[in-house]
Amino acid sequence: MRGAKKMKVLMCVTNISEGKNEKLINEVREAILATADVKLLEVSTDRDHNRSVYSYLGAPEKVLEATEKLAEISIKGIDMTTHKGDHPRMGAVDVVPFIPVRNIETEEVVEIARQFGRYLGGKGVPVYYYEDAATSAERKNLVRVRKGQYEALPDKLADPAWAPDEGPAKFNPQAGATAVGVRLPLIAFNVNFNSDNLDLANAIARSVRHLNGGLRYVRAIGVNLSDRGMVQVSMNLTNYRETPIHKVMEAVRSEASRYGLSIVSAELVGPAPLEAMEELVRFYLQVHDFSAQQIIETNLLQ
Repeated sequence: MRGAKKMKVLMCVTNISEGKNEKLINEVREAILATADVKLLEVSTDRDHNRSVYSYLGAPEKVLEATEKLAEISIKGIDMTTHKGDHPRMGAVDVVPFIPVRNIETEEVVEIARQFGRYLGGKGVPVYYYEDAATSAERKNLVRVRKGQYEALPDKLADPAWAPDEGPAKFNPQAGATAVGVRLPLIAFNVNFNSDNLDLANAIARSVRHLNGGLRYVRAIGVNLSDRGMVQVSMNLTNYRETPIHKVMEAVRSEASRYGLSIVSAELVGPAPLEAMEELVRFYLQVHDFSAQQIIETNLLQ
């Protein structure tokens, strides 16, 4: 309709430090589902990581409401003093990235992130802003913010240089601390191998991640999947346009072959942009002029 107000769409991909307690995982899920004008896209749970990722989108103020509900359940139900998992973490509500999807500017999303940060800080949880919500260049990178993980928080919070952006500069043993950010869509991509040798997974991770001279916009760590008897390279692709999935996959495959490892499976954690899937089709099927417009459902969304 001409003149109609364009609907704003915001996404949040909240990571909590719980992958085993099904009761709590479902309680969080139901809280999101019960929020009007919010669509839950996916819940990804990993027992080895001891982590769950909730991906949901909708009207900005409703996404904020759902995130506040999620946080309240998590900080009450998760005890970080007993938490063990293979994925880096520093808090019960570990990472909360808000992602602009449609008709919403980054500046507006930053204000929503700050509203959530103030809410969580008011609950006694130290909060650090990262990426586009960061209050300083030193805090922009999530890896740096989370360095040392939960175990380093007492010393970190005692350092004036690492005073939290919201909440008390005091260690909260049960809840830990939370990173709240604003960023472009990130692709969480994991590759699993036919080995239980964590040293080899770490070697592959070092070779492909940008920090060690590998692929730009790739963060990677080796993870031991003890329940499955294999190891994994767990990655975040922070700019899929500059470093697409297929380039990462082929780099991992090449490095693995050096050590005689084979890829057993791969995982996409959470929703991925359709644009990223276009590149996969073009590369692996060699359909070089493929466009998402050729997908029937794409036209239904327009």
